[in-house]
Amino acid sequence: MRDAVKEAVAAAWSREWGRVVAAVIRQTGDWDLAEECAQDAFERALERWPRDGVPRSPGAWLTTTARNRALDRLRRAANENVKLRTAARLDPGPPPADQPGDRPDDDGLPDDRLRLIYTCCHPALPLPAQVALTLRTLTGLGTAEIARAFLVPENTMAQRLTRAKNKIRNAGIPFRVPPPDLLPDRTEAVLAIVYLLFNAGYAPGAAGPDQRRVTAEAIRLARLLAALLPGEPEAAGLLALMLLHDARAAARTDADGDLVPLAEQDRSRWDRRGIAEGTAVLDAALARRRPGPYQVQAAIAACHAQAEKAEATDWPQIALLYAELARMAPGPVVELNRAVAVAMADGPAAGLALADALAAAGELAGYHLLPATRADLLRRLGRDAEAAAAYREALALAPTEAERRFLAGRLADLR
Repeated sequence: MRDAVKEAVAAAWSREWGRVVAAVIRQTGDWDLAEECAQDAFERALERWPRDGVPRSPGAWLTTTARNRALDRLRRAANENVKLRTAARLDPGPPPADQPGDRPDDDGLPDDRLRLIYTCCHPALPLPAQVALTLRTLTGLGTAEIARAFLVPENTMAQRLTRAKNKIRNAGIPFRVPPPDLLPDRTEAVLAIVYLLFNAGYAPGAAGPDQRRVTAEAIRLARLLAALLPGEPEAAGLLALMLLHDARAAARTDADGDLVPLAEQDRSRWDRRGIAEGTAVLDAALARRRPGPYQVQAAIAACHAQAEKAEATDWPQIALLYAELARMAPGPVVELNRAVAVAMADGPAAGLALADALAAAGELAGYHLLPATRADLLRRLGRDAEAAAAYREALALAPTEAERRFLAGRLADLR
């Protein structure tokens, strides 16, 4: 029974953390208090659910518990303030305003999590802080996990999060979706946040039911954004990209949970309905003739999804699309993906030259997919000793057990 409760609480954490935190923030305006009370609610669930049973609606139970806890703390703080004022013979003043439950929903949007995203994405905050803060509050990811995603030290990320919260508090940034004329200022960060949320559930080795709920939540938020921003083709492009990736989810691992490379996946397990929807959403976005990075990435995903077999993949077109993506959103990870596409279109030697240039530049130091890519290209060129060394380097850097098993298998094949 206790194990089942632990699983239920873990599932609720993945599904409900952002909803609980956002609800408390909306009612109190206090970010730290919201996270502390949400944490307390999950701890109470571990204590009470074994005795009382898992509630029919875990999210509602957790939200109510967290909000009640926050209200108790606010009342206690207000009472202490009154006592201090009385002891000092000062006028206690009016009761605290804006108590939980008093704030109207003035933006007409019935989703606290989307309000949370837009609050975090205020232009007063640097873009990395916007993305990191929303990941922290919306998904419950720890500071160390977010730091690894951004390839920065944990202390740096902790300081970044603290500064962002202080900025929101001190500047009085409201907890609401901004009016339509201000939406474009925050669109880039909002889309980045939703995509990072999707990737948290879609990462290699993240194939369990909790991770599937994370990707489903990200897709739900992307649908909300596409509806909220009908004139923004990049919002539709992001939704299309997620749908096309998610359509392959069932085939990405085998029965033992091991990773299956794209070229080896059983394409009969792909979700054709999801591919059709993603392609239709992409076509509508591209028809606006304002292409952006998410639309280009979705076009790359569509090239893969529409190939009936791996050999039919249009790699020259994908290489061209990656070149366009590198122009729009330059970065070493994009260049690494372009190297793979060039290797498939023009041969492994051409791709290896690009990968070696990235290795020499040092921007992807510690990123396991760089040596993994080099290893695969060296293997295809028959340079097995060098490939084995690169596989060992990638194996030492791989962040998940699923990826380590995959790389170990590739290394064993060389031997």
